[in-house]
Amino acid sequence: MTTVDHLRQAVTQPAATVSIAGVPWPAYKVVALLLGLIVAVLVAALTTAAAPAVLSGAGVATLVWITLGASARR
Repeated sequence: MTTVDHLRQAVTQPAATVSIAGVPWPAYKVVALLLGLIVAVLVAALTTAAAPAVLSGAGVATLVWITLGASARR
């Protein structure tokens, strides 16, 4: 397999896992955590309160994690 074939495969079939510190994580978990963090930061900036920011970020991360995890198993 040539380098071009590897690149073509990487573009057509995105990785199902992401390596973080040498540990493979399912991509949907990384996406869920990043979306939760983004929502927490946005809510914290808008409300200047920690409680709603943490709760909304955790809620979004949980919903995305469960939804994408269920669809990844199919």
